[in-house]
Amino acid sequence: MNKYMAEFVGTFWLVLGGCGSAVLAAGFPELGIGFLGVSLAFGLTVLTMAFAIGHISGCHLNPAISIGLWVGGRFDAKDLVPYIIFQVIGGIAAGGILYLIASGQAGFDLAGGFAANGYGEHSPGGYTLTAALITEIVMSAMFLIVIMGSTDSRAPAGFAPIAIGLCLTLIHLISIPVTNTSVNPARSTAVAVYVGDWATSQLWLFWFAPIVGAVIGALIYKVMAKES
Repeated sequence: MNKYMAEFVGTFWLVLGGCGSAVLAAGFPELGIGFLGVSLAFGLTVLTMAFAIGHISGCHLNPAISIGLWVGGRFDAKDLVPYIIFQVIGGIAAGGILYLIASGQAGFDLAGGFAANGYGEHSPGGYTLTAALITEIVMSAMFLIVIMGSTDSRAPAGFAPIAIGLCLTLIHLISIPVTNTSVNPARSTAVAVYVGDWATSQLWLFWFAPIVGAVIGALIYKVMAKES
């Protein structure tokens, strides 16, 4: 159970740190951290947890990553479902803590989005479903390539958490305006269940696209990194 609990704690921290920065700090008058700050917050959650629990569970924190690593031959199928379950539960638990904190402010309203992912009228920049789908697939594929490459036995040892954390930061810098950035079904589910309504009706895309992207990324890396 230790690696499953590590995934629970790690995903909890990712949602609390990343979504928490978006909900509590991004729009704070004059001092708000904005898109750049939220992007960095998500990257820092992964970087810190990769050092903290990477040696316990591999620090996936993301159902799409677990599936992608399984496709890429880096993860045992027997752990796949338990990892996904604990990631989603960890994310939802963090969403609950964030809701309790955020609702302590007068005027708090879930209609503000609660850092949920969306497309169309619920995209920060008003991007279409097609744009959101392409964005999430491509970003997830590149994320998997960076993860598999930086953790390859031929890569410099000890630097993977930095590469992975900075990659997630870059992904957010690119895609927050499009979808509020998911690339992680657990992160999307964690806040969508509290928003309900449109957030849960659009949640399918933020499971489908990251998983498809992660599988594509894993397959690309397997071909690209194959030794002759």
